[in-house]
Amino acid sequence: MDWVRWVVGVGFWVQGFRCFPWLGVSFFLKDGLGVAPSSLQILQNSANLPMVAKPLYGLLSDAVPIRAQRRLPYVAIGAFLQAISWLAIALLSESSPSIAALTVFLLLSNLGASIAEVANDAIVAEAGKKQSSAAQSGSGQLQSFAWMAGSSAGALGNLLGGIAINKLSPKTMFLLFSLLLLLQFVVTLSVPESFLGLPQRTGHSSKSSGLREQLSELSFALRKPEIFYLITWFSASYAIVPLLAGTMFFYQTQHLNLDSSVIGLSKVFGQAAVLAWSVAYDKYLKGIPARKVIAGLQFVIGLFMISDALFVQGIYRMIGLPDSVYVVLFSGLLEALFLFKVLPFSVLMAQLCPLGCEGSLMAFVMSALALSSVISGYFGVALAAFVGVSGTKFSGLSSGILIQAVFTMLPLFWSPWIPDKGIPEKKKD
Repeated sequence: MDWVRWVVGVGFWVQGFRCFPWLGVSFFLKDGLGVAPSSLQILQNSANLPMVAKPLYGLLSDAVPIRAQRRLPYVAIGAFLQAISWLAIALLSESSPSIAALTVFLLLSNLGASIAEVANDAIVAEAGKKQSSAAQSGSGQLQSFAWMAGSSAGALGNLLGGIAINKLSPKTMFLLFSLLLLLQFVVTLSVPESFLGLPQRTGHSSKSSGLREQLSELSFALRKPEIFYLITWFSASYAIVPLLAGTMFFYQTQHLNLDSSVIGLSKVFGQAAVLAWSVAYDKYLKGIPARKVIAGLQFVIGLFMISDALFVQGIYRMIGLPDSVYVVLFSGLLEALFLFKVLPFSVLMAQLCPLGCEGSLMAFVMSALALSSVISGYFGVALAAFVGVSGTKFSGLSSGILIQAVFTMLPLFWSPWIPDKGIPEKKKD
């Protein structure tokens, strides 16, 4: 049995299925608590703040083993924290739900998700590098497999979420997901990490010396120009783009009165696109220089944003394309395009990563991406206010989307910062 693929598949599948309760959160905030678009976006982005501390979790995972295991115990801890947080949200008072309590539990959920993701990413980086050294043709295969698992779960989660939101209460959705996490917790504890065949590292005489060594190795990796410039470009490509997700959610559900099933199908289509992208990249595109792939995706994202501006202006409606069809196809694909960049980036970063700091470096990368997404969300709130968009007023939305498209194109001017290919680096002596 290929234990690595089994563990990676389960870990990424469960994390991909997180969209199921989070779709319920969006409607719970809008309909149950009556929050404004800006408040919804601020709360959802602020809930991602635990993701920013991923380097700490990566350092702990690399340097502090639990019962001589460095990865799976952290996956289990992450699953447990998520389970108790979603269970607590499901049990919140029906009569007077507290936004403050909801925020605390969402933060706890994302803390658990961050810890689990760091450990899963480290497993993929370590096992993927081992496969690559054994056979060059295996480069990127485990990353693609992980993406397939996550995207297939995302498609199913959004499909079921779009249906469940009309059949069940959001709190029931939260309860069901907490039970799935408890199952993952039990299953993960039952698998010995030795089954994964990950590289064994020795030489840490104590936890403190281990942490110091990992900090030194992380610092060493980040000082490499190809790694530093790649992370800087990738983070900036998200951070400088003002995200209007909350505003678009209100525009589609409040102004256009689209059914929740349409929103769910849109996300299903996006996840299906991510799954197709994973297969296509693994079979046809991983030999193309990473710079061309990532920069090309950035350009396509900008074009799709211009298309969104035309949609808000009613151009597609005038030529006979229903709003629901556009939202399912184009909005879902635009959301997926933001994720497309992560796959070639993660493959390239795994190739550049020095041996011994896979967990801490990949955690730092995901932390930078999380912080960039939070900054992007806050910029989006500021942009919505600047163009005069609110929960009932959307006349300035098309102008805001065009501004968003301009900022999306800016990173293309610095695309030479992206290395053409990754060269595996040896661990520092």
